[in-house]
Amino acid sequence: MSPRISKKLRVVSELFETCRSKGSLEFDNDLVEEVAKKHGFKNKFDATKLDNSSLIPKSVLNEDYFILHLGKGKHRFAHGIHYWYHQFEQIDPSETVDWKYRQSILNDFDTSESNILSVASNQRIVHEFLYHDIVANPKVYNARRTKANLSYKVGPYAVVAEKVQIEIDLTMEYQGVVTVIEGKNGFPKDFAIYQLFHPYLYFLAVKDNHQLPIQEITCCYVLRKRTKESSMLRLYNYTFDDPQNIGSIRLVKKAQYNLIKR
Repeated sequence: MSPRISKKLRVVSELFETCRSKGSLEFDNDLVEEVAKKHGFKNKFDATKLDNSSLIPKSVLNEDYFILHLGKGKHRFAHGIHYWYHQFEQIDPSETVDWKYRQSILNDFDTSESNILSVASNQRIVHEFLYHDIVANPKVYNARRTKANLSYKVGPYAVVAEKVQIEIDLTMEYQGVVTVIEGKNGFPKDFAIYQLFHPYLYFLAVKDNHQLPIQEITCCYVLRKRTKESSMLRLYNYTFDDPQNIGSIRLVKKAQYNLIKR
């Protein structure tokens, strides 16, 4: 465990205990800043971003709590981790592809999310996966942050989030289909659904409010794992059957690409 993650775990654990002792599970960024400073964790905005359940401290995990984001710097510990996290589906042998490519000198230069998505795009893997066409020419929109007012259900919870920050790693549009793409290193067992759901709701509002001819909105998660001998990409395509319910997430397709150097 890295020192940075260890500090983050300590921050979240103390936030949970502080909320319980106060008798309210809701807290704000002022408290996060106070606790983060105490533990030497510099980025208070990152402290509450628990992208997969392995980032939840054991003291919180054992009580089955997760962090809801309410916007305007407010958060809440809520009960029922399974409402907030979705397990990545297993990749079957029939869904594994050996992908021959000529390696770029920058392919393994860093492990950033941007690099992961660049490799998937430059090698035309995402094109083959999403469009079944490596010469497809989708419009590409790079990472951005925005804010939006969102309302939806998380299990028994009705969430009304005001000016909640939305982070989008990459967006592609092709023939009226908008796909928001998230990239991560490693093969975690699950992910926080809001990472895909919030951008999904954002583009749904863009479609409705601006009357854009968007035919469909889907989401894609790209995972990358490297060893000295190999590099693998796992891609998952999801949609949501009910835009008012984060639990309506549905897998469309999945695949693993083993990168084979020519």
